[in-house]
Amino acid sequence: MKKKNRAPAKKAVKSKVKAAPARIHSGPVAPLGDRIVIRPLTAEEMGRTTASGIIIPDTAKEKPEQGTVIAVGPGKWNEDGDGRVPMSVSVGDRVMFSKYGFDEITLAGTTYYVIAESNVLAIIHA
Repeated sequence: MKKKNRAPAKKAVKSKVKAAPARIHSGPVAPLGDRIVIRPLTAEEMGRTTASGIIIPDTAKEKPEQGTVIAVGPGKWNEDGDGRVPMSVSVGDRVMFSKYGFDEITLAGTTYYVIAESNVLAIIHA
């Protein structure tokens, strides 16, 4: 009887892709990738209220461009696909963001904005 040539068994290949870090969130929504959940600031929080309590409006229909970070995603994958790019913002930061660069969601009567990290213009240290 002739012996059959068998190919050697393939070795298990270790993946270079690192496991995603745990999501960093403290709110009702856990964002994915490089997304951030923001609670828009109220007129009082933005400092548009006088000492006597009168609210000074910018315009009647303007949406706020500042908010507090409620949840942060794990970050987007780098170009090589072997790790994630760390996020520049963290939960609790007060940020300024693009006026029209967000998606609005409402959960339990509270409005949140979901935005990409690239739409965050600045972190406000005040």
